[in-house]
Amino acid sequence: MNDFHQSLLEWYYKFGRLDLPWRNLPTQSSTPHPSLTHINRAYGVYISEIMLQQTQVSVVMERFYFPFLSLFPTLTSLANAKEEEVLKAWQGLGYYSRARNLQKSAKTCLEHFGGILPRSVNELKTLSGIGDYTAGAIACFGYGEAVSFVDGNIARILSRLFATPSPTPHFLKAKAQELLNLQNPFDHNQALLDIGATICTPKSPSCLFCPLQDFCLGKDKPTLYPTPKKSSLTPLKLYLGFVKVGDKISLLKSTQKLYHGLYNPIVLEEVSEEAELLGKFSHHYTRYKIEAFVYLCPTIPTEEKLEFFTLQEIESLPLSNLCKKALRWI
Repeated sequence: MNDFHQSLLEWYYKFGRLDLPWRNLPTQSSTPHPSLTHINRAYGVYISEIMLQQTQVSVVMERFYFPFLSLFPTLTSLANAKEEEVLKAWQGLGYYSRARNLQKSAKTCLEHFGGILPRSVNELKTLSGIGDYTAGAIACFGYGEAVSFVDGNIARILSRLFATPSPTPHFLKAKAQELLNLQNPFDHNQALLDIGATICTPKSPSCLFCPLQDFCLGKDKPTLYPTPKKSSLTPLKLYLGFVKVGDKISLLKSTQKLYHGLYNPIVLEEVSEEAELLGKFSHHYTRYKIEAFVYLCPTIPTEEKLEFFTLQEIESLPLSNLCKKALRWI
């Protein structure tokens, strides 16, 4: 075990992503990032972990992390913000339930935890949108707790280390705890995340460069562990409509779960003969491969509660990516 820990940390200090801003927050041993000196450590970790779900590190770091924290530097500011402001700041990250859960959790922290994130994994898991992994990451990276956790990257490493094609969540959780470096859990867990992201990748792992190769039972056939899952996108055609009144364009504020609080075009059940086809585009969303057709409608559908905005006003609204693509045809 000592050799395992030593190999892991030696690699991390040479090749790990030590400069990621959320790894350099106040009260850690390293010098805080100059833009983050006023950010609470656990809060900064929390925001990064939620953003990094379903989103690449480079995208989060270059476009979203710093702007979001500049608008909402504390849990209190996030809890007291208007939902539209939070969704607008999240625009482009997708999976907007994450942003709504962030604000809901911030309000819960104000009401029940004195305006700070709780320290324990069990209490963190009572907050909206926080599961086992995120709770463990906040406890470890935000508070220095010696806890293990499993995400997709760590699950893949453990599956290959123990040559297990179909590991159960219980197996993975137990192995992560068994291997945890109790003296340095922060660097240990960050190292595992980095190896999974850069070395022990799903399709083309670089086993020859892996610091764990001497311990790995699955290195001869790494792509068998875990067994690859087949995924396919469901094709879907959407007919999207806009109405123009003078210099204003219609939008519809969604009340549906996926797009709740965001503005979208009208989804047309039927396309009238008078509607003008402006163009079409492709779009991927969750499990759907969408082919969208954009129409300019001559009349307002009576059943829709439309709002009308100028192009300048639209710039300040929270829009779905689907809506942004459709608006290019106007």
